Amino acid sequence: MGLTARIRTRDGWAVSHAVVTVTDMTGTQVLRAEADAEGAVRDATELAPGAYTVIVTAVGYAPAASSAIVTASGRAEVGTVTLARQGGTELPPPGPWTIDPAHSSVGAVAQHLGISSVHGRFTDFAGRIEIAPDEVEKSRVEAVIRAESIDTGNGMRDTHLRSADFLDVEKYPEITYRSTGLTAAGADRWTVHGELTLHGVVRPVDLGLAYLGIGSDPWGGTRAAFRATTELRREDFAMNYNQVVQAGIAAIGTTLKVELDIQAVQGESLPSA
Repeated sequence: MGLTARIRTRDGWAVSHAVVTVTDMTGTQVLRAEADAEGAVRDATELAPGAYTVIVTAVGYAPAASSAIVTASGRAEVGTVTLARQGGTELPPPGPWTIDPAHSSVGAVAQHLGISSVHGRFTDFAGRIEIAPDEVEKSRVEAVIRAESIDTGNGMRDTHLRSADFLDVEKYPEITYRSTGLTAAGADRWTVHGELTLHGVVRPVDLGLAYLGIGSDPWGGTRAAFRATTELRREDFAMNYNQVVQAGIAAIGTTLKVELDIQAVQGESLPSA
């Protein structure tokens, strides 16, 4: 096997049919291969040992270039190549952006029985992003989640999560997040500082935010995509219920991994289509 590589987006999706071009140090093309539907490149062409340049291109993505060393075996293992959406480093235009729940997800993962994970999501939420015109660090985000919309795929478990043991949705129907500031963490990454109100408790919570790019939608609008993650401790929000099943192992872990995949539409409202 001569060349192997995996082509992925910044949030881990395969980039199908990306084109990988390999040139030697004189700039002469020695290999051209196309990724399959899973973003994998496998080409059996043997290459002479030495240094090469690998260029990956795909429609809608910015090209990526890297160096590769071919060993005496004739193999070049490029590894995972991450492509950014075209214009991904361009920040969204300033002004209001409305989170589109139909193309976004608010999820959480908890450990279960110490050996596996339970995945849940909230299906009813709304939010707004305000991109500051001069300093992006002054941008703001607000979001509201209906606590009763928790869905883990198990009705009995969801009923328990809505009860006073956990979310207590009758007493605390909304979960809210309001940002208080941003700190740059890279060209397209920020730490969002904010306050989360959950189960009647208000605490500071930081989100690790990645900006994935911007593009047009079929309804004539402009969309921006983001991915954000954080970890929460249930006890920080007075959700102290625990059932120990054996040897000190809790039925449900005390830490929640929160994963947000967000599409926001430019403007004050969502398209009617």
